[in-house]
Amino acid sequence: MADQPIRVLIADDHEIVRTGIRLLLNGQADIEVIAEAEDGAEAVSLAASTAPDVILMDISMPEMSGIEATQAIKATGAEVEIVGLTMHADERYFFELLKAGASGYVVKGGAPHELLEAIRAASNGQAYIHPSVAGKLIGDFVERAEAGEADLDGLTDRERQVLEQIALGLTGREIAERLDISANTVDRHRSNIMSKLDMHNKAELVRYAVRKGLIESE
Repeated sequence: MADQPIRVLIADDHEIVRTGIRLLLNGQADIEVIAEAEDGAEAVSLAASTAPDVILMDISMPEMSGIEATQAIKATGAEVEIVGLTMHADERYFFELLKAGASGYVVKGGAPHELLEAIRAASNGQAYIHPSVAGKLIGDFVERAEAGEADLDGLTDRERQVLEQIALGLTGREIAERLDISANTVDRHRSNIMSKLDMHNKAELVRYAVRKGLIESE
């Protein structure tokens, strides 16, 4: 039996934007647009009635913002991943979205492949870190870790290094090459990190860094 496509809800108050995204997504064999919302309140309602796998959530919408809608949806305990859509390549939006429970964000003026990558990553429980904030995110993390300001709940120095690379968005193979360790060792460290923090996916690890104050906007 073939894998089911990723079921996506698009929430954006501009019809032309929704149309463009729908055409892009429906052209992918592994993605299906199942519903569209034109404001945050409708997104919350449709999330409950259609049970999408991933929601593309515009940040700036009337009545209820995308961040407020994300908080409302996550508060219900729904098993859905949310990717923010924004016109602004600003790390502040990334942090606000993570705090609300999203898995990352995509800039509307970015390349189509970034949107597709974000959806697929979210569907696998991974955080999508936009290139415009990746350097800032890791810079803040490293500075605080070196200053001893972060209480990382018993993580070892090596586990901190692995967590930094995970937050940067590197694969297990890339982390192994960068830290000069085996891929199996990376997997073991990742497992230990998740066990110590009682977390289960990459998105939770990145949100943890935000909650602990390891990463913040200026």
